[in-house]
Amino acid sequence: MLHGLLSVLGIYKLYEKWLWHQVKGGTKPEHVAIILDGNRRWASERSLNPAVGHHYGAEKVGDLLKWCLDLDVKSATLYVFSTENFKRPKEEVKEIMRIAEEKLREVLKDENIHKHKVRVKAIGRLNLLPKKLQEMIRQVEESTKDYDERFLNVALAYGGRAEIVDATRKIAKKLESGDLTPKDINEELFERYLYTAHMPNQDPDLIIRTSGEERLSGFLLWQCAYSELCFLDVNWPDFRRIDLLRAVRTYQRRKRRFGE
Repeated sequence: MLHGLLSVLGIYKLYEKWLWHQVKGGTKPEHVAIILDGNRRWASERSLNPAVGHHYGAEKVGDLLKWCLDLDVKSATLYVFSTENFKRPKEEVKEIMRIAEEKLREVLKDENIHKHKVRVKAIGRLNLLPKKLQEMIRQVEESTKDYDERFLNVALAYGGRAEIVDATRKIAKKLESGDLTPKDINEELFERYLYTAHMPNQDPDLIIRTSGEERLSGFLLWQCAYSELCFLDVNWPDFRRIDLLRAVRTYQRRKRRFGE
């Protein structure tokens, strides 16, 4: 009720303008990663089927991308579906896969994606996904493969430990074939085998998690070593431009030390 009243009075719009005035001249995070959490909680609070929450959450992604473009964020990585999420009820997982396919299909004709030359890539154990979704991912990646101004990663069937294990397996095969020796292995080489190796800046400057939970849940475990973390007490479908601006303002107020 309070949220609706403040919206009617225009308070949020004024606050949003004030926040924008605060952050627009400051250093923007180059790479923002977001854990899109709270779809089911949002639906539960309204006595709705979880599928409705996932639908509204997927719609919110389009808004987020526009806001990131406004802020001149170069890269965004979205944690959409983890390997552990496959344990959810089959009908719920099936609906999430359907929504993911639908939204990726929209990317093919998204003017903002092509105007701003956003390279779109899915990261994770994609072989675990339905074949139709895998094919849609292939089409989207093919249509944006030559873009290099901005990057959008969609983490599907993703797990941070799985990513590190998969990178290790690839390196082990190179060792086995003789293409690498143990002396060749260092952090720089290891990063070439991560899911995010296609990016100029793999490490997120800022990681945001919605829903009030304060943990990373295995998200970008290697890449997050020096990321700034921001946990917001808002479920993903209710995420607003104000929330993104607040997170960026928090980022700008922190002094990044990188272990110093």
